[in-house]
Amino acid sequence: MTRCDATVAWAALQGHYEAHGRGFDLREAFVRDPQRFAAFSLQAPEVFADLSKNRWDLATRKLLLELARETGLEAHRDAMFAGAPINVTEGRAVLHTALRAPRGAALHGDEVHEVLERMLAFAERMRDIESSGITDIVNIGIGGSDLGPQMVVPALDAYCQPGQRCHFVSNVDGHDIAPVLRRLEARRTLFIVASKTFTTQETMANAAVARAWFLARGGSEHDIARHFVGATTNLQAAAEFGIHTTFGFWDWVGGRYSLWSAIGLPIAIAIGADHFRALLDGAFAMDRHFAEAPLEHNLPAQLGLLDVWYRNFHRFTSRSVAPYHQGLKRLPAYLQQLEMESNGKRVDVDGQPLPYDTSPVVWGEPGTNGQHAYFQMLHQGSEVVPVEFIAVKRPTHEHADLHAKALANCLAQGQALMLGKTSDAALGERAPTASAALDRAVLAQHRSFPGNRPSTTLLLEQLTPRALGALIALYEHRVFTSGAVWGINSFDQWGVELGKALCNNLLPRLVDGPGKGDASGLDSSTAGLLQRLTR
Repeated sequence: MTRCDATVAWAALQGHYEAHGRGFDLREAFVRDPQRFAAFSLQAPEVFADLSKNRWDLATRKLLLELARETGLEAHRDAMFAGAPINVTEGRAVLHTALRAPRGAALHGDEVHEVLERMLAFAERMRDIESSGITDIVNIGIGGSDLGPQMVVPALDAYCQPGQRCHFVSNVDGHDIAPVLRRLEARRTLFIVASKTFTTQETMANAAVARAWFLARGGSEHDIARHFVGATTNLQAAAEFGIHTTFGFWDWVGGRYSLWSAIGLPIAIAIGADHFRALLDGAFAMDRHFAEAPLEHNLPAQLGLLDVWYRNFHRFTSRSVAPYHQGLKRLPAYLQQLEMESNGKRVDVDGQPLPYDTSPVVWGEPGTNGQHAYFQMLHQGSEVVPVEFIAVKRPTHEHADLHAKALANCLAQGQALMLGKTSDAALGERAPTASAALDRAVLAQHRSFPGNRPSTTLLLEQLTPRALGALIALYEHRVFTSGAVWGINSFDQWGVELGKALCNNLLPRLVDGPGKGDASGLDSSTAGLLQRLTR
């Protein structure tokens, strides 16, 4: 791989930005080219993308594609699919794509499908409420063992069977698990403990609370085996806990890419085996698109390259994700981990400090809720924030008028961000809530919008399991693309470890025992806070 700042295309992009990118105006671009929408739209499996409201032109895109080729994006992509250990700091392959491939279409097919078939058979047994007696499923995990299932289950609510509820517990703060347990009956609850090593601190703490709760409400030690299952590879630790039903996965599956594995068990119970297979099928279709489509027509690659253009040349620091579908309410949180844990790196694969920025901050909120909150800043704030709209053409409910309103708002927000409003236009309008004492010219300044603010719109026909699978895989490969161009390892997460290690040192100082309140060896701030918490 060649790092991006060592390429000819990088230098050309710098010159192009100064000459054409810095002053690029979307409104002028649409006037110059009435076919701009067609030129900057792409169709991928299940996802149509309108990239025309972004601050780029054909020359920009051409240079970005040259950058991708010079940095070896295609070879790096092929190495990932081939099972090369591209996670260099841990010496691991990156093969979450193998989890959704049909048998025989990817590496490790036999073992993947053996676990998949066992998991789906178990899920179907749990879905038979009359036989299983299970009405509530509680997933206990954190990070990738929580965010994926917690995002997918409500997204596919239309495919969930009535009579069963899924709950998700991740935070080690007892305020997370306590209200969940209050709503449950022990005899009708299945707990899924999701931890590859069965040692994750937060997960095991919550699992211990759930176990104690279960026993205190009439469950026996013998019943633990029927009401607790594990998504883990540590069979011994699970057995010591009392769990005998486990579903494993492999070290080539990163946590934030694991919903396709046994970590997806709550999804499989919620939507059933056939729909879970459709979820996998959608992701596999996007995998083939990313692996085979030329870069000129490759949607994940172009989105990742656009992210590089915005982060390193326009210096945009964040991106807002606005799904206009309530089912996708947890998508922004899921994408925060996917992108910022993957690409929040400051050194390249050789450990050399980077002279350029990597991951933007990713944040957002569903549809019209965001309009009544942070969209004020998007439209009139001092910082430009690219926005990603996600729209779904056909709803899975019967309230057509409400859906039309949501879609109209989605289209209007993208249009408003681009067009803005001049002070002259504002001056000619009547503002009923404005102060009569305020000078009209001053008021017009307050009511003007700069416009020229970029956005992308991703459009799904309907939020089906297959479409959601394709959408998630699209984001995975987009993150891969930008990480590959930046020359970083997108598949480790050492930044998660330091806080955990320090927590292990502090915990004995906070709980009852001989070390409680001991501030020795701590900085004055941590020591002061510790003493206030323990006295």
